[in-house]
Formats: sequence, structure tokens, C-alpha cells
Amino acid sequence: MKYYIVDAFTETLFGGNPAGVVILPEGEDFPSDEIMVKTAAELRYSETAFIKRLNEKEFNIRYFTPAAEVDLCGHATIGSFKALLHGGYIEDNHSYINHTLAGDLNIDIKDGFVLMDMATPVKINEITEEDSLIELYSIMGLDYLQQKAKGLALTPQMVSTGLPDIMMPVVSLEDLDAIAPDFPALSKLSEKYEVVGVHAFTTDGDDATCHARNFAPLYDIDEEAATGTSNGALTYYGYLNGFVKSGDDCKFIQGEKMQRPSVILSHLEADSQGGCKIQVGGSGVMLAEGEINI
Repeated sequence: MKYYIVDAFTETLFGGNPAGVVILPEGEDFPSDEIMVKTAAELRYSETAFIKRLNEKEFNIRYFTPAAEVDLCGHATIGSFKALLHGGYIEDNHSYINHTLAGDLNIDIKDGFVLMDMATPVKINEITEEDSLIELYSIMGLDYLQQKAKGLALTPQMVSTGLPDIMMPVVSLEDLDAIAPDFPALSKLSEKYEVVGVHAFTTDGDDATCHARNFAPLYDIDEEAATGTSNGALTYYGYLNGFVKSGDDCKFIQGEKMQRPSVILSHLEADSQGGCKIQVGGSGVMLAEGEINI
């Protein structure tokens, strides 16, 4: 089987978020779930994508962390279609369909840039009780009451565009940098709220819509340098909370604390019935390719 390692959401090698990509030979089915989990653990990246080609325009992609399968992964989707383009499986400036556990998603390739539809955005819940807010921020290494005193007006909300995360606002870039989670406690909290993890962000700074950090220790990912689904969810959160409007192009910067700066772009269109379509995009750089014996 052909495999690739791709740095996604960057145009610079060793930037962005690396993903493993495995392309199944023509006509072959997916290996067992156990084999795919073990492969992801062996490659040691936060996600590895396994691609089954259905026809010239359609692909079935499954995503595995070193611990379990997840419904969708943004940066691994970017990596997958950059690998398919690099390997000659698809053509530039064409559109494709990605069949995932989160639904059937359109993928547009434009001058080497991958733009993907997110699953239908959903606000699942929000955290409003003071005791729960204190618990969340404390687990993340911050003092909620101090954040409130500094002017924090937004509240954490569980949002999904394929994977549910807690969108956790903080006041400043300094506060974002200061986050130091209690990872075992965060894993338990993620189980309690039935989310993948926490996507912390701030609207501070004039160079992006938000700066963000993402934590998912429940899935063996302490911190991730770029998360397409989470920033898709943050785009919808911004729309619900007034700092993103229909038609906006958004820019999210992530991975700075990890010394792997990533740029994730998104676009939101709302319709007259209150529905929203969100696309998330980025570039990617090929790091390695070869044969994997599974």
C-alpha cells in the first residue's frame, strides 16, 4: 500500500499539522479496524487517513488516531487530497466527493489548494453554570473568575462541524499561551460532555479572526497544531456570537505554542432559513512517501 506523510495547513515543510495517508490498492477493501489503529499508532501522528477509491470522482476516507477511529479529520483530509494530487490519482481544479462517517462532503481543488465542505454545523450545548465554568477553566490551567474580571463576555459552547468540541474563549493571546491543561482531568471532562476535546481561542490580535489551541487527550492527542473540523466549528461559533458574518472569509492561526504555526482558512454562507454552509481550506507539503506493508 502506498503511504504519504503530509504537513497540512502550511506551505512550509515542518510547519502545520502532519498526517499519515494510506491509499489502498485498486479494488481492495479496508484492513481491519485493529490494523488501522495499530498503523496510526506506529506512524505516531495524531491522525492517519485510509483512502479507498470508489471511482474517478469519489473516495471513501476513514480516519484513525493512535487510539480509535474518528468520524472526520480536517487536516488529514487536506493531507489526503494533497497526496492524491501528488500521486496522480486526481487532477487540479476539479471537484470530488469524500464519503466519511460524518457524511458525504464536497472537496474542491483550486490551484493546489484544498477546500472542503464541513458537515452541517450544530450547536450542541453551552456551559453557563459558574461551577462548571470554574471547573473547565481550572482544568485548562486558568482562573475563570479572573478571565471574567478581565472582560470575558463569550461563553464556552459545544459545537460540531463533524466532530464535537468545546469552544473555549479566553481574553488575550497571553492567556491562550498560558493554558496548561491537566490532561487526565481533561480526558474525564471530555467523556462527561461527550466531546473530542477543547478548542481554546481568542479574538485578540489583528492578524487573524482568532488564534487557537486544540487539546484532545481522550484520543491520545495532548495538543494539535491544526484542526480543520474544530476551526470549522469555531467559524460557526463566531457566526452564532456575532464576530463572523455570512459571506466572511476567516483566518485562524494555530500551532504557535508547538512551534508549528498553521494557517486555516474558512468561509461561511448562511441561507434565509437559518442554515449555514461552512468550508475549510488549506495547503499542504509532502514530507515523505513510500510503501507500507499491511
